[in-house]
Amino acid sequence: MKTAVIPQIRVEPELRADLESVLLRGETLTEFVETTVRNAIAYRRMQTEFHARAQAASEAYHRTGVSVPVDAVLDRLQSKLDAKRKKLGR
Repeated sequence: MKTAVIPQIRVEPELRADLESVLLRGETLTEFVETTVRNAIAYRRMQTEFHARAQAASEAYHRTGVSVPVDAVLDRLQSKLDAKRKKLGR
């Protein structure tokens, strides 16, 4: 498969200088832009999936009237956080 080119964009010299000032040693501007675009795509996908789950949950609640108490949700999230911290040794 052939590779494609992301369109060039014009930026102010200050933005270009700021960008170059945060590049890691040996990192190219192209690598930075590609990584940033990949991260933005992943973030947008997660955001879209989150909104879809929230919409489905809202529709289910309006359809059935059944919901999970906030304390139960927070307890479950806290348990997940505690387990992850324990696994990471923090």
